[in-house]
Amino acid sequence: MSGPQYVVVGVGVLITNGQGQILLGKRSSQHAPYWSIFGGHVDPGESFEACAIREIKEEIGIDIDTPTVFGLSNNIETFRQEGKHTVSICMHVEYNGKVAPQIMEADKCESLLWISPTDPLPEPHFEASRNAIELWLSKRFYQPHI
Repeated sequence: MSGPQYVVVGVGVLITNGQGQILLGKRSSQHAPYWSIFGGHVDPGESFEACAIREIKEEIGIDIDTPTVFGLSNNIETFRQEGKHTVSICMHVEYNGKVAPQIMEADKCESLLWISPTDPLPEPHFEASRNAIELWLSKRFYQPHI
């Protein structure tokens, strides 16, 4: 790998509904063709909460409030495969049902899916999303990579 090496910080927002399902999107650009929870990179000077609120509004058009941190994911496999190292702050918010999620960036996302987190995840699945869902289900904050 050439060029500067650095770690990017992002948030991944696990959105659950009243039935305990999580919302996934099928990516169609940078992370194509992966399924994933929603989120994105933290801007300089931005809180994790503000990032989550901004990204969810931009990506699926819903307003969220009080997203909470439940885990931390160090996405080593993505680094090994793509040379991009990300650390994801895993956040949770309960969907309030007021506005239906919709694809706001058709160039980045092609479909939405509510799924039980205990069902097999659609493949291929983005590592940061898979890690967040595993942390959520296991009620662990972090899974070591030793």
